[in-house]
Amino acid sequence: MIRRRCMGLALLGGLGGWASARAQSHEIAEWPRQTPTPQLDALDMAGRRVTLADFKGRVLVLNFWASWCEPCRAEMPTLQQLPQVLGEDRVAVLAVNFKEGPRRIAQFTQAAGVTLPVALDPQGDVTRAWGVKVFPTTVLIDPSGRARQRIRGEVDWSSHQALGWIEALLRR
Repeated sequence: MIRRRCMGLALLGGLGGWASARAQSHEIAEWPRQTPTPQLDALDMAGRRVTLADFKGRVLVLNFWASWCEPCRAEMPTLQQLPQVLGEDRVAVLAVNFKEGPRRIAQFTQAAGVTLPVALDPQGDVTRAWGVKVFPTTVLIDPSGRARQRIRGEVDWSSHQALGWIEALLRR
Protein backbone atom coordinates (compact mmCIF):
# COMPACT_ATOMS: atom_id res chain seq x y z
CA MET A 1 0.00 0.00 0.00
CA ILE A 2 2.70 2.47 0.95
CA ARG A 3 4.69 1.64 -2.18
CA ARG A 4 1.62 2.11 -4.42
CA ARG A 5 0.86 5.42 -2.72
CA CYS A 6 4.42 6.70 -3.10
CA MET A 7 4.56 5.61 -6.73
CA GLY A 8 1.25 7.35 -7.27
CA LEU A 9 2.49 10.52 -5.67
CA ALA A 10 5.53 10.45 -7.94
CA LEU A 11 3.23 9.95 -10.93
CA LEU A 12 1.03 12.83 -9.85
CA GLY A 13 4.08 15.00 -9.27
CA GLY A 14 4.85 14.66 -12.97
CA LEU A 15 1.83 16.76 -13.85
CA GLY A 16 3.91 19.90 -13.89
CA GLY A 17 2.94 21.03 -10.40
CA TRP A 18 0.49 23.61 -11.70
CA ALA A 19 -2.45 22.13 -9.79
CA SER A 20 -0.59 22.10 -6.49
CA ALA A 21 0.91 25.55 -7.09
CA ARG A 22 -2.56 27.11 -7.08
CA ALA A 23 -4.08 28.23 -3.81
CA GLN A 24 -6.29 25.36 -2.69
CA SER A 25 -9.62 26.35 -1.27
CA HIS A 26 -12.06 23.72 -0.10
CA GLU A 27 -14.43 22.85 2.70
CA ILE A 28 -15.10 19.27 3.77
CA ALA A 29 -18.12 18.08 5.72
CA GLU A 30 -19.49 14.72 6.76
CA TRP A 31 -22.58 13.66 4.83
CA PRO A 32 -25.50 14.09 7.28
CA ARG A 33 -26.36 10.68 8.77
CA GLN A 34 -30.10 11.30 8.49
CA THR A 35 -29.84 12.26 4.81
CA PRO A 36 -30.10 9.29 2.46
CA THR A 37 -27.66 8.97 -0.40
CA PRO A 38 -29.40 10.30 -3.50
CA GLN A 39 -29.88 8.13 -6.55
CA LEU A 40 -27.57 8.48 -9.51
CA ASP A 41 -29.13 7.77 -12.86
CA ALA A 42 -27.47 9.47 -15.81
CA LEU A 43 -26.05 8.79 -19.24
CA ASP A 44 -22.35 8.82 -19.97
CA MET A 45 -20.76 10.32 -23.08
CA ALA A 46 -21.38 7.09 -25.02
CA GLY A 47 -25.07 7.08 -24.11
CA ARG A 48 -24.76 4.26 -21.54
CA ARG A 49 -26.71 4.44 -18.30
CA VAL A 50 -24.64 5.06 -15.13
CA THR A 51 -25.90 4.28 -11.62
CA LEU A 52 -24.36 4.02 -8.16
CA ALA A 53 -24.66 0.23 -8.35
CA ASP A 54 -22.04 0.28 -11.13
CA PHE A 55 -19.44 1.27 -8.51
CA LYS A 56 -20.42 -1.03 -5.63
CA GLY A 57 -17.37 -2.47 -3.88
CA ARG A 58 -15.19 0.57 -4.69
CA VAL A 59 -14.91 4.04 -3.24
CA LEU A 60 -16.57 6.41 -5.70
CA VAL A 61 -15.26 9.94 -6.04
CA LEU A 62 -18.29 11.70 -7.53
CA ASN A 63 -17.20 15.07 -8.88
CA PHE A 64 -19.66 17.76 -10.04
CA TRP A 65 -18.07 20.17 -12.51
CA ALA A 66 -18.45 22.40 -15.58
CA SER A 67 -15.91 23.40 -18.20
CA TRP A 68 -16.46 27.12 -17.48
CA CYS A 69 -15.38 26.57 -13.84
CA GLU A 70 -11.66 27.35 -13.44
CA PRO A 71 -11.24 25.46 -10.14
CA CYS A 72 -12.97 22.45 -11.75
CA ARG A 73 -10.49 22.50 -14.61
CA ALA A 74 -7.55 22.95 -12.24
CA GLU A 75 -8.31 19.85 -10.16
CA MET A 76 -8.99 17.51 -13.12
CA PRO A 77 -5.40 16.28 -13.66
CA THR A 78 -4.96 15.00 -10.11
CA LEU A 79 -8.57 13.81 -9.87
CA GLN A 80 -8.27 11.57 -12.90
CA GLN A 81 -5.13 9.90 -11.53
CA LEU A 82 -6.80 8.59 -8.35
CA PRO A 83 -7.81 5.14 -9.68
CA GLN A 84 -4.29 4.53 -10.98
CA VAL A 85 -2.72 5.68 -7.74
CA LEU A 86 -5.00 3.84 -5.31
CA GLY A 87 -6.06 0.93 -7.52
CA GLU A 88 -8.75 0.79 -10.16
CA ASP A 89 -10.29 -2.18 -8.37
CA ARG A 90 -10.65 -0.03 -5.21
CA VAL A 91 -11.39 3.52 -6.39
CA ALA A 92 -13.45 4.99 -9.22
CA VAL A 93 -14.00 8.58 -10.29
CA LEU A 94 -17.09 9.84 -12.10
CA ALA A 95 -17.29 13.45 -13.26
CA VAL A 96 -20.87 14.71 -13.52
CA ASN A 97 -21.02 17.61 -15.94
CA PHE A 98 -23.50 20.36 -15.12
CA LYS A 99 -25.74 21.53 -17.99
CA GLU A 100 -23.28 21.35 -20.89
CA GLY A 101 -23.81 19.48 -24.13
CA PRO A 102 -21.79 16.46 -25.25
CA ARG A 103 -20.04 18.47 -27.97
CA ARG A 104 -18.79 21.12 -25.52
CA ILE A 105 -17.72 18.44 -23.02
CA ALA A 106 -15.86 16.48 -25.70
CA GLN A 107 -14.08 19.64 -26.89
CA PHE A 108 -12.96 20.43 -23.36
CA THR A 109 -11.90 16.88 -22.42
CA GLN A 110 -9.94 16.44 -25.66
CA ALA A 111 -8.16 19.79 -25.37
CA ALA A 112 -7.38 19.24 -21.67
CA GLY A 113 -6.38 15.59 -21.98
CA VAL A 114 -9.11 14.57 -19.55
CA THR A 115 -9.91 10.87 -19.74
CA LEU A 116 -12.27 10.62 -16.77
CA PRO A 117 -15.63 8.96 -17.30
CA VAL A 118 -18.18 11.76 -17.62
CA ALA A 119 -21.89 11.57 -16.82
CA LEU A 120 -24.23 14.09 -18.41
CA ASP A 121 -26.60 16.25 -16.38
CA PRO A 122 -28.16 18.41 -19.12
CA GLN A 123 -31.04 19.75 -16.99
CA GLY A 124 -29.16 19.89 -13.68
CA ASP A 125 -31.48 17.32 -12.06
CA VAL A 126 -28.67 15.08 -10.78
CA THR A 127 -26.75 18.06 -9.43
CA ARG A 128 -29.83 19.36 -7.60
CA ALA A 129 -30.62 15.89 -6.16
CA TRP A 130 -27.13 15.79 -4.62
CA GLY A 131 -27.56 19.32 -3.17
CA VAL A 132 -24.69 20.79 -5.17
CA LYS A 133 -24.60 24.58 -5.28
CA VAL A 134 -20.83 25.19 -5.56
CA PHE A 135 -18.48 23.99 -8.30
CA PRO A 136 -16.53 21.90 -8.00
CA THR A 137 -18.22 19.75 -5.39
CA THR A 138 -17.08 16.19 -4.79
CA VAL A 139 -18.94 13.54 -2.83
CA LEU A 140 -16.99 10.59 -1.45
CA ILE A 141 -19.05 7.41 -1.48
CA ASP A 142 -17.97 4.31 0.42
CA PRO A 143 -17.77 0.84 -1.14
CA SER A 144 -21.30 0.01 0.09
CA GLY A 145 -22.74 2.96 -1.86
CA ARG A 146 -23.28 5.38 1.02
CA ALA A 147 -22.29 9.04 0.71
CA ARG A 148 -19.82 9.85 3.49
CA GLN A 149 -18.31 13.29 2.80
CA ARG A 150 -18.91 16.33 0.66
CA ILE A 151 -16.02 18.54 -0.41
CA ARG A 152 -16.84 21.96 -1.81
CA GLY A 153 -14.15 23.73 -3.79
CA GLU A 154 -10.90 22.85 -5.50
CA VAL A 155 -8.78 20.01 -4.12
CA ASP A 156 -5.32 18.81 -5.00
CA TRP A 157 -6.22 15.11 -5.12
CA SER A 158 -2.54 14.16 -4.98
CA SER A 159 -2.17 15.70 -1.52
CA HIS A 160 -1.68 13.51 1.55
CA GLN A 161 -4.86 15.00 2.99
CA ALA A 162 -7.06 14.10 0.02
CA LEU A 163 -5.54 10.63 -0.35
CA GLY A 164 -6.16 10.15 3.37
CA TRP A 165 -9.89 10.86 2.97
CA ILE A 166 -10.17 8.10 0.40
CA GLU A 167 -7.93 5.65 2.24
CA ALA A 168 -10.09 6.09 5.37
CA LEU A 169 -13.13 4.95 3.36
CA LEU A 170 -11.18 2.00 1.99
CA ARG A 171 -10.43 0.86 5.57
CA ARG A 172 -14.10 0.96 6.69
